[in-house]
Amino acid sequence: MSRILSVTLTIVALSLSPATAMAGNGKSKAGHCPPGLAKKAVPCVPPGQVKNLYKKGDYITRDYRWINDPYRYGLNRGGSYIRAGDYVYRVDPETQKVLNLIGAVADILY
Repeated sequence: MSRILSVTLTIVALSLSPATAMAGNGKSKAGHCPPGLAKKAVPCVPPGQVKNLYKKGDYITRDYRWINDPYRYGLNRGGSYIRAGDYVYRVDPETQKVLNLIGAVADILY
């Protein structure tokens, strides 16, 4: 009886160890980002793609959509926001000058 109990406890202990050894234990800080990209200045964007983004002071003149109800997505009601590509920007409504890069569309709009 004692031998069966010890074998059972050993099997249970060995089967539980992989679940506790998972990276981060489900407590990732950046959601879906890989660890190497999570701590970048612009999170979740590979270094080669950062230069393709609009920067503060740039003007967005093509391939964009206005976000009509920013509050619905947790953004400031009084702000003007544009979606260009896969990113959301806060812009001056008259000149469409970029005031701030808000983040990736997947993190904000969905």
